[in-house]
Amino acid sequence: MAGPSLGRVDEPLVDPHGRTVRDLRISVTDRCNLRCSYCMPEEGMRWLPREDLLSFEELERVARVCIERFGFTGLRLTGGEPTLRAHLPVLVDRLARLGDGSHDLALTTNGTTLGLLVDDLAAAGLRRVTISLDTLRPDRFVALARRDRLDQVLEGVDAALAAGLRPVKLNVVVVRGVNDDEIIDLARFGRERGATVRFIEWMPLDGGHTWGADRVVPSAEVLAAIGAVWPLEALPRGSAPAARWRYADGAGEVGVVGSVTEPFCSSCDRIRLSAEGMLRACLFAHREADLRAVLRAGGGDDAVADALRAEVGTKWAGHAIGNVSFLQPDRAMSQIGG
Repeated sequence: MAGPSLGRVDEPLVDPHGRTVRDLRISVTDRCNLRCSYCMPEEGMRWLPREDLLSFEELERVARVCIERFGFTGLRLTGGEPTLRAHLPVLVDRLARLGDGSHDLALTTNGTTLGLLVDDLAAAGLRRVTISLDTLRPDRFVALARRDRLDQVLEGVDAALAAGLRPVKLNVVVVRGVNDDEIIDLARFGRERGATVRFIEWMPLDGGHTWGADRVVPSAEVLAAIGAVWPLEALPRGSAPAARWRYADGAGEVGVVGSVTEPFCSSCDRIRLSAEGMLRACLFAHREADLRAVLRAGGGDDAVADALRAEVGTKWAGHAIGNVSFLQPDRAMSQIGG
C-alpha cells in the first residue's frame, strides 16, 4: 500500500464554477433512533452492515487529505445519528489533532443521547454542536419524530451548554401546517438559553417523497414573524448556509436557511461523505464517487486526492429546486448525511 505524502500542499479545491471547497461533512453512521418524517420513512430502512462503514482510520485519512492537501477549514460529523457510532469521542480526538488543529470541528445530532457523551466529546476536541429541535410540544414531537424522546433532546441541549460548547445551534425544519405556529416559541427558547436557533425550509429529501412546495415556509416569513416581536439586524453571512440576524436587544442571534426560496448555491463550499464512503459534491446530487473502493484497493493519499478533485470537478451550479428539471435524489437525508 502506498503511504502518505510528506510535506506536500496542493492548490485549494476549486469547482467548475469558481467556488473553493473548504468544508467536509462526514456521516459516521446511517442508523438513527428517531424516524423524523421529513428525513426518513417510518419503517423499512435497511441499515448498512458494519463492515461497509468506513473505519475511524479511513475517515481520519480522508479528513487528513482534505485538511493537509487542500486546506479545508471545517469538518462536521453527521449521521443518521452520529452519537450511535460506538467510541465516537475517539474519532473526534483523532480528527481534532489533524493539521495544526485550527480547523472547525462540529457535530450535528438529534440530541437524544448527547447528554451521555457531550463531556467526553468536548474533552476530545469537539468545538460546537447543532441539535435538531423541531417542536417544544411532546405530542407533536412524537408525531414528527415517531418516538417519544423530547425530554432527552432538551436534556441534551442543556448538557451541551453546560459543557461549554459554543455556539450551540438548534435546527428547526419548518413545515406549513405542522410546526409553523411555534416559530416564536422556539425563538424565545433559544434566546432564553443562549442558543442560536436556525429555521430551515423543508427540502425534498424525505424518505417518503411527500415533499410539496406548498408546505415550505419561506425564510422571509419566518424573519418577519420574529422581527415583529424582537427587532432584528442583519449580520455578515459568508459561505454559511444560514443567513444570520442579531437581536437588536443583544439577546443573541437567529438564522434562517432558505434552501428552497433563497438558495445559496453560489457560495456553497461543502462536499459530503456518506457512512459507507460515497462522496457527493452536492446534497442533491444524483451521482456519487466510491471513495471506499479507493481506500480499500490500497490507494495512497495521491489516489484519495485525485478522487476528491475528480468529484469536485462535477459540482453543478445549483440544485434547481423549483425548476421543472429538478429530480429528488433517491437517497433520503439520513442516508446521505446532513
